[in-house]
Amino acid sequence: MLTPDFPFPYDEYLHHPSGLGSIPEAAHGTEVAVIGAGLAGLVAALELMKMGLRPVIYESGTIGGRLRGATLPGTDGPVADMGGMRFPVSSRAFWHYADLAGVDSAPFPNPLDAASPSTVVELGREQFYASASDKLPPFFQEVADAWEHSLEERAEYAAMQQAIAERDYAAIKRIWAGLVPALDDTSFSNYLASSKAFSDLPYQYREAFGQIGFGSGGWDVSFPNAILEILRVVYMECENNQRRILGGARGITDGLWNHAPENMVRWPQGTSLASLHGGTPHGAVTSIRRAAGAADPTVTITDAEGSRDYAAVIVTCHKWLLSTEIDTEESLFSPEQWMAMRRVHYLQSSKTFVVVDRPFWLDTDPKTGRRVMSTTLTDRVTRGTYLFDNGPDQQALICLSYTWNDDALKWLPLTAQQRADVMLRTLGEIYPDVDIRSHIVGEPLTVSWEDEPGFAGAFKINLPGHYRYQRRLYTQFMEHTQGRQAQGIYLAGDDVSWTAGWAEGAVTTALNTAWAVMDQLGGSSAPENPGPGDRFAELAPVPLPEASALPTSFTIPA
Repeated sequence: MLTPDFPFPYDEYLHHPSGLGSIPEAAHGTEVAVIGAGLAGLVAALELMKMGLRPVIYESGTIGGRLRGATLPGTDGPVADMGGMRFPVSSRAFWHYADLAGVDSAPFPNPLDAASPSTVVELGREQFYASASDKLPPFFQEVADAWEHSLEERAEYAAMQQAIAERDYAAIKRIWAGLVPALDDTSFSNYLASSKAFSDLPYQYREAFGQIGFGSGGWDVSFPNAILEILRVVYMECENNQRRILGGARGITDGLWNHAPENMVRWPQGTSLASLHGGTPHGAVTSIRRAAGAADPTVTITDAEGSRDYAAVIVTCHKWLLSTEIDTEESLFSPEQWMAMRRVHYLQSSKTFVVVDRPFWLDTDPKTGRRVMSTTLTDRVTRGTYLFDNGPDQQALICLSYTWNDDALKWLPLTAQQRADVMLRTLGEIYPDVDIRSHIVGEPLTVSWEDEPGFAGAFKINLPGHYRYQRRLYTQFMEHTQGRQAQGIYLAGDDVSWTAGWAEGAVTTALNTAWAVMDQLGGSSAPENPGPGDRFAELAPVPLPEASALPTSFTIPA
C-alpha cells in the first residue's frame, strides 16, 4: 500500500537492519502514554519500548480494538471476526507485524475468488452461479470492463499502478498532484455517471456495478464517498489477493501484546508490553490536559486511578471521542485540527455470524450438480454472505450478512436473534431447498460498530471535499517541527490515515507517531534508514489552497 498521498516505503523502513532509530540514553525510561490498545496503539507502544522508552497503554475496552473476535459462550472457536477480517497482501507493513505476532493466514473467500468454491450473484430475483469452471454471463464482464475503462479515462490507472510497482516516487507524486485538485469534490457516484465508459451504457450497468462491485463485493454503499478514496483502494490493490487470519484477527494484537523483541535498548530479554503492564493496560481515559504549571510539552492523562504526567502522548482512539467521551483541552490542538477531527466521516457497519456444525455448503445438489450454497451477493437486505470453512466435519462459520452505511442501519434496532431470523428468511428465498437452521449451533453473534462503546463506526472514509481535513490529520505528526502545533501529543489510527478501513493505515500512522516521539526526545533515525519525518518534505501530501482566516464580518441579506 504505497499510498500516492505519502509514498513512504514503510516496508523497507521496517526491514532495514539499522532499525527505526534511537534516542539519547538520558531519555531512556521516559514514560509515553498511548491511548488505545488496538493495532495502532500496540505498534506504536512496541516500537517505543524497543527504543528504550516506557509506553503506558490506556484502553477503555479490550485489547485488539476493531480486530475483535467472538465465539459462542464457553467455547474457544470457531472465531468470528467482528471487525477487520480481510487483509490485502499489499499491506506489507501490516504483514510485518502479523509475522511478529506469529499468526497463520489463508486466502479470504471473497465472491468470485478462487478461495470461494462457488458464488451466487442475485439481482432482481435473477440468479447467476459461478465457480472455477462456470463463469458469470458476458454482461458482468462488460460491467467490469466499463469500470476499468472509467479508471483510465481520468485517473491514469495503469500509469499509477506501474509507478507504485516500480516505486517511482516522482511519477506517483506527479500523477496524484494533478488528480487531487481535479477530483477532491467528486463523489464515487458522480465519477461513474460522468465517465464516458458508463454514460454510453444503460443505467443498469452502473446499478449492477453497485451490487457486485470489484474484488470483495458491492460498492454502491460507497457511491456518496469521495472518488479519491476509491482510487487509493484500486491503485494499491487493496481489493485483490486478500487473506484472513486463522484463529481470528485478534491473534495479531494478542501476539503483539505478548511479543518479547530481541536486542531491545534498556529492557531485559523477555520484556513485553504485557509484562510492562502487569498483564493489563490502564483503563479508560477521562481527561487529556496540558500539565498545570509544567513546561511544554508535558501532558496530563486522567483515568479512574488518577492523573499522571507524560512527556508525550499518542492518541489512537476514534477522534470523535476527543470531543465526546474524553474531556480534551482545546489548546492541545489548533482550531484547524479540531475542525478536521470533528468532520471525520465514519462508515457504519454491521455483521451477523452463526456457527454451523460443518461446511455443509460444500455438498452437491444432486439435481443441479452445483454446491447447495455459495458465497452470495444480492440486492436483498443481507447484501453479502460469506462462508468460512475450517476443515471437513469441523464447525464452520457463516457471516449471514456484512453491510455498510444505510444497509447497516437497517439492522441497528434489531436484536441478534431478530437479525438472524430476517437474514435466514432472506437466504431461504435464495436457497429454498437448503435448511440452514438445522446446521446452526448456538446463538447468533452480531455487531453494529456505530453502536459500540468507544467507537464512532467501523472506519473512516472521506466525503467529497474532505481532502484538506484528511491532510491536516495525517500531517499532524509533523506540525510541531514546523511550529504549527505544540509538542507532546500526536494522532494515529486508521482514521488519520489515507487508507480508509485497512489495518495498514493503523500501522503506518503508528510508525509516524513513534518517529515524532523519538524526534521530540532528541533521537534520530539512522542516516541510512530515514524515517517518515526525515523524508516528509520530499513526499508530503499535496496541499490544496485554504483561506488564511475567516471573514471578519458577515452581511445578512435583506
